[in-house]
Amino acid sequence: MKSTPERIAVPDTLTATYGRDDAGRAWLAALPAQVSEFLDRWELRRDGEAGSGMASLVLPVLRTDGTRAVLRFQLPKEETDAALVGLRTWNGDGVVQLIAHDRASGVMLLERLDASRTLASLASVADDDAAMTVLAGLLRRLVSVPAPEGLRGLGDIAAGMLEQVPSAVTTLSDPADQQHLRTWASAVADLSGEPGDRLLHWDLHYDNVLAGEREPWLAIDPEPLAGDPGFDLWPALDSRWDIAAPGEAHRVVRRRFDLLTDALGLDRERAVGWTLGRLLQNSLWDIEDGETALAPSQIAVAEALLLR
Repeated sequence: MKSTPERIAVPDTLTATYGRDDAGRAWLAALPAQVSEFLDRWELRRDGEAGSGMASLVLPVLRTDGTRAVLRFQLPKEETDAALVGLRTWNGDGVVQLIAHDRASGVMLLERLDASRTLASLASVADDDAAMTVLAGLLRRLVSVPAPEGLRGLGDIAAGMLEQVPSAVTTLSDPADQQHLRTWASAVADLSGEPGDRLLHWDLHYDNVLAGEREPWLAIDPEPLAGDPGFDLWPALDSRWDIAAPGEAHRVVRRRFDLLTDALGLDRERAVGWTLGRLLQNSLWDIEDGETALAPSQIAVAEALLLR
């Protein structure tokens, strides 16, 4: 016999994300019944209130042996399936351990980490190196793994970006912004013939590294794809701008870039080029959302790497 649907207070962040279309609203409406289904299926007990990010609900649970874990619910889509593929492939090496999953629904049972302690808590103006060294070590482990067959690839992403650039340039009002976009696109064009084959996290920044028991720090929330590790650096370079003193952003970016490329053993010129590719990708997304100017943070990262 199925349990009565759980009483789940849907956080406002999830309502804002999924409440704008029929598919999202239907998923939210079905969420209490889905929570009950997977508590029963995997013989779990609730162990606290649900939390959420922008796109997922996370429920702390206890397994039958008393082990603490979390259930993660997210609307099934390509990114959800890619995350499952990545977590299965890494198998807990530098990343949160996937205990069980249901591919059709995207529901995951994961080891429980300390959501109140992100790697950002280790970062400071005086000692950003400590946090970045931890992140670099995790990233080195993650990108050392060959990407499995069938995962989306950086080559296709690069080709898609380059197709969008001519139209996107015309929407920017500042000629300087137009030139930035062309420069970043040129860097991607130069590298697109060798997109790489490593398993990338795609979103590894300070807030996506949590304290754990199995290891001091572990990565969470991957958005995996196959590609060159240089394409994985930007989220770390852009983490926690508030720790940079006024006028120090360029120095912080360059220091982080040096730490990351040294730890991963990357060719610096290629790593710069693929980082410009991330700036291009971010800017194209912004333009799709109606922006007519490049974000200052994107320009700051590009200047830090190109004006060394």
